[in-house]
Amino acid sequence: MVVAQTTTTPLCGRLPFRSLHKDDFNPNPSFLPARSTRPSSLAAAAADAASASITTVPASSLPAVQTPAQARVDILSESLPFIQRFRGKTIVVKYGGAAMKSAALQSSVINDLVLLSCVGLRPVLVHGGGPEINSWLLRLGHEPQFHNGLRVTDALTMEVVEMVLVGKVNKSLVSLINSAGGTAVGLCGKDARLLTARPTPDAAALGFVGEVARVDPGILRPVLADGHIPVIASVAADENGQSYNVNADTAAGEIAAAMGAEKLILLTDVAGILEDRNDPNSLVKEIDISGIRKMVMEKKVAGGMIPKVNCCVRSLAQGVRTASIIDGRVPHSLLLEILTDEGAGTMITG
Repeated sequence: MVVAQTTTTPLCGRLPFRSLHKDDFNPNPSFLPARSTRPSSLAAAAADAASASITTVPASSLPAVQTPAQARVDILSESLPFIQRFRGKTIVVKYGGAAMKSAALQSSVINDLVLLSCVGLRPVLVHGGGPEINSWLLRLGHEPQFHNGLRVTDALTMEVVEMVLVGKVNKSLVSLINSAGGTAVGLCGKDARLLTARPTPDAAALGFVGEVARVDPGILRPVLADGHIPVIASVAADENGQSYNVNADTAAGEIAAAMGAEKLILLTDVAGILEDRNDPNSLVKEIDISGIRKMVMEKKVAGGMIPKVNCCVRSLAQGVRTASIIDGRVPHSLLLEILTDEGAGTMITG
């Protein structure tokens, strides 16, 4: 006889939820405790956790269970208010950066998405794939070019972008989600006119880099209703069918707004928004729109963080409840952000 063996770190180590005292319990899950401002020990705990993998082995070779069953149940029960808060809600995740380049972090993100889907959330994954695009351009002897932080996209580059994002990266992510026990549906902005693009004002310098002119989320609703996870590549077309390379952060923000999402999450390579860019311990855990605009005016937010912040602010202005910029380098950062009150980065509120 063979049985499935789950080779995973004990649940209490992987999902270190805040211990909820009985007096803290709130029967109304819409009003969770405010995000903790204490120094986070969750990130360190998560960083030591291994991603789960399932293998089939003979029953005789199974090791003894080391974590007491009661401990596992206690940890799961502490997640109940968070699951109640987000169950049935749409969560849009922009995936990229270190979490895409590291196999271990990629597995962490995939497993998190599948878990969230299994407990009743409706995750939508939007992705780019910059490093992969650069690699294929260099194979073709075409040097990647950038202008003001955006990829210069000539006709050849656009062809490579579409082939890599839609044909390779997208289908690889779909396969990984399916292998982890979820059911994913791969899409790009062209499918069912999900995204309609237009040229950027700087088209003369950038080429086929597009802005989002319109979102039609009709294709996503039945996919989510059937329990599937949409995986969306940030390639779109204009009214005439011309392909455009769309920034994945922007695409995620506009899709979140069109879906009336509960939460937009941008996975990044930084801890979040820092009060002092030179002090990694100055993480701002929670801030509202007026506060973040003040930080931009004071130049505390600068460089590549500005378009991410603008994306979050725009989505909030269009009805998204909260937007978070989180550290994708931390294993299980999605679970830390959604299923704990400490989070894994900076949450911006309307």
